[in-house]
Amino acid sequence: MKAVRSLREMTRLLDTDQRLRKLCLIRAGEVAYPRSVLSRFTRKVGEDNLNKIIDEKVISLLKSRQAKELDVVLNASFIKAWSTRDPTNNQTGYSDVEARVGRTGRTFGLGYKLHLSIDSETMLPLSSLFASANQNEKKHSLTILDKAKQVLKNSGAKLRSVIADSQYSDNKIRMAADSIVIPYPANQRKGVEDVLCVDKKFRTYGLKTRRMNITRDRR
Repeated sequence: MKAVRSLREMTRLLDTDQRLRKLCLIRAGEVAYPRSVLSRFTRKVGEDNLNKIIDEKVISLLKSRQAKELDVVLNASFIKAWSTRDPTNNQTGYSDVEARVGRTGRTFGLGYKLHLSIDSETMLPLSSLFASANQNEKKHSLTILDKAKQVLKNSGAKLRSVIADSQYSDNKIRMAADSIVIPYPANQRKGVEDVLCVDKKFRTYGLKTRRMNITRDRR
């Protein structure tokens, strides 16, 4: 399931997405929650309590499938701000003063980034963090990984490996787990031998890639 980027989008999905309706305990033929109800709920519950509720549900789901070891994927998703840019500073929002300009794919946009850690097998979000779009993925990688480790510990599971793209290439994150699958950017290759790398055109190379190609050819 993709990330829901606004209450407006959530309201629309609750009218059409049967799996989401089931998760929200909305019966067949029942009118879904309007945006005003969703907005009041998040305000009354508060950020801390909402995070605790989400963590409890994630732990419950992991326990129900008796997960023992997980491969965790780190990723960030751009969320567009409902604001124009400030005419005096085009890197910030006008009506949304906390929004910042950051990279979204090959372009730039005004908004935020939702930083996530996800179970690679079930795509279940394990931990999340919301930040302005100009903040690099590496800045929050350890935070969301530590949160994911705590969720796994509380569910009786262990972290097996961390998987991410080259934006997360950093010595601190590489030391945070026994098994790391993160390509090195070309500017970090110096002095490092026998590693998976990625160039500016997102082509991977290195000994690990050659081994995968050899195995594929043999098949």
